[in-house]
Amino acid sequence: MRVFILALSILGILVSANAAKAGPSTTDRELVASVDSVTSADEATQETEDQIGLNKAKRRDVQRRLTGIGFDTRVNGRFDEQARTVITRWQAARGYPRTGFLNTLQHQALLTESVSAAHASVSGSDTSDDDLLPARRHGGGGARHHRSGGPGGLIGGVVGGLFGRR
Repeated sequence: MRVFILALSILGILVSANAAKAGPSTTDRELVASVDSVTSADEATQETEDQIGLNKAKRRDVQRRLTGIGFDTRVNGRFDEQARTVITRWQAARGYPRTGFLNTLQHQALLTESVSAAHASVSGSDTSDDDLLPARRHGGGGARHHRSGGPGGLIGGVVGGLFGRR
């Protein structure tokens, strides 16, 4: 029986090996956003982006918001080539001129869209308010055990089960 369980564990690892790819996603989540025709006509440039006053913290915020709505990018506070490409993809998906730079109206649209998407994902989920609260810690000393999902968690659970540890 133990050999059977171990064989199934290994098979599960091999099957799920292609499930995780390194790097940012290049696919967009399907979100519908309305674009104002006046906003889309204004091209964004380095100058218009400088007028927004995006310091490093605000650039990180833009990167987090883009990732949150499906335009995955590194959150490093720099608008490097990869970040500019993601901004261009977001602009193209929303009907803006594809410049890779933001103007004030586009920045505001991104802020609004990410807040709307976050609100929709929370209100549309099947979680209760109790599910959103942090887990309670139980007292007592000793070692803390962390169970993770994925192949590592699967193997740990099987090996722990085989040797009586949990």
